[in-house]
Amino acid sequence: MQTSVFDSPKPTLTDDEVARLAREHFGISGPLRDLDSERDQNVQVGDHVVKIANEAEQRSTLELQHAALQHLAAVDPTLPLPRVLPPGIVQHQGNLLRAVTFVRGAPYATVPQSPHLRHQLGRFMGRVSKGLHGFGHPAAHKPDFLWNLDAAQAVRPWAAGIANTDDRAVIEAAFRRHSQRVVPLLPMLRGAVVHHDANDYNVLVDEHTTTGTPSSNVSDRNVSDRNVSDLDVSGLIDFGDMVFARQVNELAVTLAYGLLDVDDVVAAGRDIISGYVSEFPLTAEELRVLYDLAATRLAMSFVISLHRSREFPDNEYLLVSQASALRLLRRLMSLRPEFLHFAAREAAGLAPVPQHDRIVSWLQSADCRPAAVLPLDLRRAGRVVISLADGAPATRFTDPVESWDWMRAQMDAVDAAVVVGRYDEDRSCYAGEQFHTDAPEPRSVHTGIDLFIGEGTTVHAMLPGTVETVVDNDMAYDYGPTVVLRHLTGDGTPFWVLYGHLSRATLTFVRQGQQVAAGDVVGFIGDHTVNGGWAPHVHVQIMTDLMADPEVGFDGNFEGAGEPSRMAIWKSIVPDANLLIRLAPETFADHRADQPAALEPRRAADLGPSLSTSYLHHLSIVRGEGAWLYDHTGRGYLDCVNNVAHVGHAHPHVVQAIARQAALLNTNTRYLHRTILDYAERLAATFPEPLRVVYFTNSGSEANELALRIARTVTGRHDVVALEWGYHGNTNDLVEISAYKFNRKGGAGRSPHVHLAELPDPYRGAHGNDGAAYARSVATAAGSALERNGKGPAAFIAESISGCGGQVVFPDGYLAAAYHHARAAGAVCIADEVQVGFGRVGTSMWAFQSQGVVPDIVTLGKPIGNGHPLGAVVTTPALASAFANGMEWFNTFGGNPVSCAAGMAVLEVIDAEGLQSRALTIGNHLLTRLQQLAQHHGVIGDVRGAGLYLGIDLVSDRATKAPATTVAAEVANRLRDRGVLISTDGPHDNVIKIKPPLVFSSDHADILCSELDQALHRAVAGSFAAP
Repeated sequence: MQTSVFDSPKPTLTDDEVARLAREHFGISGPLRDLDSERDQNVQVGDHVVKIANEAEQRSTLELQHAALQHLAAVDPTLPLPRVLPPGIVQHQGNLLRAVTFVRGAPYATVPQSPHLRHQLGRFMGRVSKGLHGFGHPAAHKPDFLWNLDAAQAVRPWAAGIANTDDRAVIEAAFRRHSQRVVPLLPMLRGAVVHHDANDYNVLVDEHTTTGTPSSNVSDRNVSDRNVSDLDVSGLIDFGDMVFARQVNELAVTLAYGLLDVDDVVAAGRDIISGYVSEFPLTAEELRVLYDLAATRLAMSFVISLHRSREFPDNEYLLVSQASALRLLRRLMSLRPEFLHFAAREAAGLAPVPQHDRIVSWLQSADCRPAAVLPLDLRRAGRVVISLADGAPATRFTDPVESWDWMRAQMDAVDAAVVVGRYDEDRSCYAGEQFHTDAPEPRSVHTGIDLFIGEGTTVHAMLPGTVETVVDNDMAYDYGPTVVLRHLTGDGTPFWVLYGHLSRATLTFVRQGQQVAAGDVVGFIGDHTVNGGWAPHVHVQIMTDLMADPEVGFDGNFEGAGEPSRMAIWKSIVPDANLLIRLAPETFADHRADQPAALEPRRAADLGPSLSTSYLHHLSIVRGEGAWLYDHTGRGYLDCVNNVAHVGHAHPHVVQAIARQAALLNTNTRYLHRTILDYAERLAATFPEPLRVVYFTNSGSEANELALRIARTVTGRHDVVALEWGYHGNTNDLVEISAYKFNRKGGAGRSPHVHLAELPDPYRGAHGNDGAAYARSVATAAGSALERNGKGPAAFIAESISGCGGQVVFPDGYLAAAYHHARAAGAVCIADEVQVGFGRVGTSMWAFQSQGVVPDIVTLGKPIGNGHPLGAVVTTPALASAFANGMEWFNTFGGNPVSCAAGMAVLEVIDAEGLQSRALTIGNHLLTRLQQLAQHHGVIGDVRGAGLYLGIDLVSDRATKAPATTVAAEVANRLRDRGVLISTDGPHDNVIKIKPPLVFSSDHADILCSELDQALHRAVAGSFAAP
């Protein structure tokens, strides 16, 4: 049997012999210096190295090395590697000789390290791999080669000879990890010829740019980048371990030695890996086992070196890295193997967790509909967000009783239901030993969301799933009772949600393997005596991978905080739990400048006092979306009253249309522009003939002002007939015709040219549902105008449904009769659709159509631009022609391209989303629910409306219909405090008006009715108070 090079002693030629052989065979001479080697004799001769091979070395092995060096020189000539001197391999007695050029530099092991140098190390070895890619040689195929990582299990039995029990345990664990994680994947890993020995003595560093003599003291290897940033890898030597093996072994070996004695193996590993893949990318499978192979190399190095040192005790080189290797191996084995896999991917520029993006995409999709984690609507619940980064809350937090008392005081001050602890917050309160890891920094960045609420509160599954584990993690500062649920995305990808800090009752309430539905109770909030020593709360976090131990599986515990420098990895493993909890993003913003206390004095100083503010407790609203408004704390309020955001707050189609046109052009109507024409035609097409001429303004007030001007111009008259309690705008002329203004506090009373007709109120009016009877008052008012000026009225103006009059739907036939009387008196009939148009009534696009009439002029505003300042007047060609008397009508901004783009987008959304039919369906559902409430609340005198334009008339006595104004105000404020926004209207401010965005859903309607039911109970009982 042939003797192995590992069993044969290294050559021991004398200096004289080496000098002679160097001259005779290679023609070189110079000072001699012995160089370290494991199994050969290497001697520096001037600027060259004479290499005397071990007697057991095969010529083919040396030929492999020479062929590889020549190949690398050809494909990457600038790569600083030894060059073979002619004549190549020569025989001297029992040894083979050769000579190569001397590569200058200090061993990597002897110089200070820096991120730059580590990156250069990785990049250099990436160049070597790239250069060897496609290279082959018969002698490279040595499956039984002692140092071949592919065959690591062959030396595993040598671990039994390690005397120290702890050392033996960690070595054996590394070999087990190799068999469990690497061996099954070997067929999937690329093969290649690899150098296979980039250890810290074979990698050389340019020592000529150092600021001093490189130190060989290991403890000096990590120093400030300031001193070593100019160091670069200057070469690679010793190709004696070349072998055909798995491609990834090259980087694994590089890591095994490049990470010796670093402060942070993950950060240092990132430097090396990123450098390597910048030259030679790795596959996903290779990255999966990279750190496992690095650990295996360290274990191999330890057992092989120990085994051979016993055979060759005089060879000190064999044990040169033993202590450092064992320290590094312990650190690598202390980390979860999957964490190291994800760290490798992150270093390679990939998403750390391969399935992260797929899981997060599903969590953000419409298919993911999570239930509430607590028995309250967290969207609407008042909240206090605390920071545990530093300061009083953080220092107080380690005392659970004191911290909970402090939090409850904060909640009481703002009527909050829950306290929220942030995700991705670097906290100063983690004191347990378990927060200290291999890194130079503790795990201090929170990876979940904390919801602080009273002990015993139920905790609910947010999605259907399976109980993965239910355990008691009972260490101090740990989770205490913990439930982990397993869920699946739409494509079957698993992910997990952890609920920590629960009560002991949880441990028997659910069981491992149990199926749960969304909304099911899965536990209860624990107190500080059982939950790890914290104030009562639930820690919620999502895990894209359990990083289970390959030997024992998942044990029911998982890190709830990560190291600050590793958060790019942790955030891929543990994405933001708010993907499921769905608190508004404003919840976590710095909102100090938006607090009502900060804004109220500024408003009082900067804005006129005539501008009122809604609700007893003022709202600072910072964002809207759909049917929701969000305040500065991220609390959501169901918007049941803002009919301006007709198709929903911040509808993306409208927003995009405005932004797109604003980026192109915004100017006045003196220029031709297709947008205004397209929009005018689209808008006019929604009206019955002969209404087809459009004028654009900036508001409903401007539209009504223009309508009056047209009517007065074409009739030559000035007087106006209007309804009692009508409101038409904020200009002087419009305030004069708006009884809701001139007949109330601060009003000047009715002007002589204004003539009022009765408000046709079926509930409070004198004629009940007799529309014709109410309409006769229009004839009376027109007669009054004729008596005053001898000409009669210029116009009769009325909302198609009275808003400020109390959401009053007119009796059938009223407008037809009223228009008949008005036209008989020579008046122009104006329908004010500013509040009720654009499909809100559900049965038709325009509310006047429900009365079977066609006005002469229709005015539009509020919802027309979904919040963009826009108004319009639609009239007949005859009136438009008569209005054109030579005096130009011009409005600087009316009809500008941006406003028209907004208006067109609103019409498109109404059609595309079927919002008119939705208004009818949801409105009928809501009307039915409100009528049901009326059966249980005597304070409700009348429920009325059409589509999503409804009113609830509150009375203190149904018989007398005395308005319950105080109750209405209390109900409005109570609903505000419960996260639902309504307001009051009517002559006595006793009518609750409901006119939400048309995206309002049946669920929204049910929320409104449920909260309204409670608010009415409390208000009438005189116990109107915060919950």
